Amino acid sequence: MTNRNSITRRSFIGSASAAALALPQLAQAADGAKSGEGKAANGPGPHQAEGTRVGEATADSAIIWTRLTRHPQRNNDGVVYPGRVNRKNPLKVTVPVSEIEGACPGMAGLVRLRYSLKEDLSDAIATDWAEVSEARDFIHQFALSGLKPGSEYHYVSEATESAAGPVRSEFRGRFFTAPAAATPSDFRFCVMTCQGYPDRDHVDGHPIYPSMLALEPKFVTLTGDLVYYDSNEPRAVTPRLARLHWERMFSLPRLIAMLRNSSSYWLKDDHDTLTNDSWPGMKAGELSWDEGLEIFREQAPIGPQPYRTFRWGRDLQIWFSDGRDFRSPNRMPDGPDKTIWGAEQKAWFKRTVAESDATWKVLVSPTPLVGPDRKGKNDNHSNAGFAHEGDEIRNWLKEHVPDNFFVVCGDRHWQYHSVHPESGTQEFSVGAASNSHAGGTPGENKDYHRFHRVKGGFLSVELRPKGVESEIAFQLRDVDGNIVYESTHRRAIS
Repeated sequence: MTNRNSITRRSFIGSASAAALALPQLAQAADGAKSGEGKAANGPGPHQAEGTRVGEATADSAIIWTRLTRHPQRNNDGVVYPGRVNRKNPLKVTVPVSEIEGACPGMAGLVRLRYSLKEDLSDAIATDWAEVSEARDFIHQFALSGLKPGSEYHYVSEATESAAGPVRSEFRGRFFTAPAAATPSDFRFCVMTCQGYPDRDHVDGHPIYPSMLALEPKFVTLTGDLVYYDSNEPRAVTPRLARLHWERMFSLPRLIAMLRNSSSYWLKDDHDTLTNDSWPGMKAGELSWDEGLEIFREQAPIGPQPYRTFRWGRDLQIWFSDGRDFRSPNRMPDGPDKTIWGAEQKAWFKRTVAESDATWKVLVSPTPLVGPDRKGKNDNHSNAGFAHEGDEIRNWLKEHVPDNFFVVCGDRHWQYHSVHPESGTQEFSVGAASNSHAGGTPGENKDYHRFHRVKGGFLSVELRPKGVESEIAFQLRDVDGNIVYESTHRRAIS
């Protein structure tokens, strides 16, 4: 199996430590283990080869994701399935999934958390031991409550075979809670999207991750197409193969280092639900739509509702929309009954945006609301196929939040700042996670674009108090973290 886009099996051996990429205090806590684990990293399992993920942080709560694995590291010496899918001749999986490069077979056991405001965890609160099994892919998500607003928390995830036995592995991390609603917003967050496994441009993971980590964001938003079930070999045509895509992507050292150092919010799109431009009721081989939704809920630290909103201090409220669960088929004729969001999500969005007294309001959408997009596409609100609902949302924004609302979108593999010619809605596309994954643009459109760039990168957003005003800066960055475009706005505090 050879492909110009592939990374060879040999190049995986001796990959860099996740801990070496983390902040110094966490690197020390990891004892130098490649897996990022501390105690007994090379002893008997269970281990934690995929690290941890902290999602849905509010001023007083968060969800911490854990998964127990048989080995302390991903299978770096497994069978490599290179490159992108040849749709006319897709590769067949002829070995057990555990023998594929990047696989992290799960292991039954018990896991608990100890967490504290102190880095040394000397006064840590301990959860009960939770049992994990194959039924939930050896995953447990801890829902923490009663946390302190605007704080940095430290934690260790401990795993064992039995509550009476020794701790077999530890994994340390930290996260941030949102500041209280009356606190001036003074922080940075980052947004990424679209990461192909064969297009990551570095054996240890996409270059945006160390670049984002260096900015020390309070949270990072992973905005859909986090894995590519249908276009990265091997195709995910069974639930087990779908989970393989998550294992091999999120066991990469650079991703582990990022997610152990920040809070996060997770959105899905088509490729990490089922297939390209998919909608409810579809199938991919043996993998059903409902199974795709369930697997995403397993792998992402999210609550029960796919669309939600969070307040981060006095000046920022952020909305996360869902574009898959409630959508009409793409081939349905456009009109008032055709939808991406669904009636309930639309009503929720309009109500909560109208009620918000935040200085700045930001929607993070898996797909564009403004674009423009390629004429051949028919999958999002910037396309002709969903023009009716797109116009409805943009016109509502023009009427109700004309000067302090912004859209940040994933899905598109190029960066831009667009302003809709009729409604004035502003949108920032964060771009693909690597340069080799960038492309697909219809070209610069002067009627829309204030900026347009066909390269990989990410978006950072900074909130800054400025006396009686608040400032928000949208910074499109290249994969190395350099600012290539900045749009800054100031507004009097209401």
